[in-house]
Amino acid sequence: MDGGYVVYGAAGAGSVPVEAALTLLDQPYRVVEAASRDQGAANEEVARVNPMRQVPALILPSGELMTESAAILIHLAESHPRSALGPPIGSALRPRFLRWMAFISAQIYALYWIRDAPSRLAADLDHEALLRERTAARIAECWRIMGSQIEPVGRFMLGEEISVLDLYMTVVSRWGPRRRVFYEAAPRLGGVVRAVDGEPRLAALWAARMPFKEGWES
Repeated sequence: MDGGYVVYGAAGAGSVPVEAALTLLDQPYRVVEAASRDQGAANEEVARVNPMRQVPALILPSGELMTESAAILIHLAESHPRSALGPPIGSALRPRFLRWMAFISAQIYALYWIRDAPSRLAADLDHEALLRERTAARIAECWRIMGSQIEPVGRFMLGEEISVLDLYMTVVSRWGPRRRVFYEAAPRLGGVVRAVDGEPRLAALWAARMPFKEGWES
């Protein structure tokens, strides 16, 4: 591994904020392309490291495995304290940071296990459509709650420096029901995600892993 990280992930998936964090940290890493659904040879590659068959999974330079996107992002920030990708223990911003990292993970991100493949829970096609509708409404409500209870400290969520919270929110807010719903639900947070979208150090990553194709906000 040449002392670097190994990211099991896919374009547009939950591995993208991890890849973004590693890019900002200027840490060497390689990506093992994998599917996050329950089929395909690529998914078998994920299953060898993560029995949940989900991405992201991260192999640390030490060889240890990490899963769960929020945990990975918090660990990366804490492992590189000079990067300012997360507030240190003792910071007045630390409770806010941990609260909203966990909120995105538990209340929003978790719903995509259903949205990505409603047939996992749906009884029929009509039920699949209902699950998509209700999970979309729940996601919008969660963004509304987050937007009503937190105000960015500066250009980004925690100040003038980008953090892994910004990366996490930015990527997840691009998934269905997509950005237009996010902007309507949490207008105070719109400037933050746009700033992350436009971060020059991430331009090549976005182009390769989550491109801004025409109509992507809808």
